Amino acid sequence: MSVNVDPAIQLVDVEKRFGDHVVLKKISLDIQQGQVAALIGPSGAGKSTLLRCINLLERPTAGVISVDGVRIDTERQVTGKELADLRSRVGMVFQSFNLFPHMSALKNVVLPQQRVLGRNRAEAEERARQLLDRVGLADKADEYPARCSGGQQQRIAIARALALDPRVMLFDEPTSALDPEVGLEVLKVMRELAEEGMTMAVVTHEMQFARDVSDHLIVMGDGDIIEEGDPQEIFTDPQHPRTRGFLRAVLDRT
Repeated sequence: MSVNVDPAIQLVDVEKRFGDHVVLKKISLDIQQGQVAALIGPSGAGKSTLLRCINLLERPTAGVISVDGVRIDTERQVTGKELADLRSRVGMVFQSFNLFPHMSALKNVVLPQQRVLGRNRAEAEERARQLLDRVGLADKADEYPARCSGGQQQRIAIARALALDPRVMLFDEPTSALDPEVGLEVLKVMRELAEEGMTMAVVTHEMQFARDVSDHLIVMGDGDIIEEGDPQEIFTDPQHPRTRGFLRAVLDRT
């Protein structure tokens, strides 16, 4: 007997406007539990805005968002509880690391657990040390962000997001501010998360990651999804002319 499992992330007719400017055009998509979805496309396509709408960092103009069973109709007033329930299920990692510069790596991972989850200091520190070890930074627990490389800071940011036990992880071009060699450290952690079954939505310009690690590819342009499906199939034989043009342009640069 088949078991019906709801998508981990579901968007239905999600639209985002800034005045008369339409940034997202009634986007509908499903990301299944355990799936790694890569969002690619030219600058200004709406990829980052879409990601920020998923956890309501940007409030959509219209549409319905569901994350791990929490359903938000964005056209009505969202209660504080609904917002907290949604965000408790979502971890997010940005281009910029957004670490507290006056706190050690350990305290950067401890503090959100205490404030959001109500964990006591000992419990939060134990979990933080586990996660810093998980991302290869056990020896950096007492270092301040300024004494860490960009790749190390981004891995601390990933540990901080994981510390809140999210059901899904959103990554907004996590390697774009890093040198290519340093970015590989971050991509390695993301690959390991994917192998462990973490549901992930990743806005990325790393085409190798999109092709080889993701199992669902979403190509965006002008605020719309122009093509989506199996990454290998789209990279090998893209159907939409704009996908062909975009891939040709980015792959010719590599």
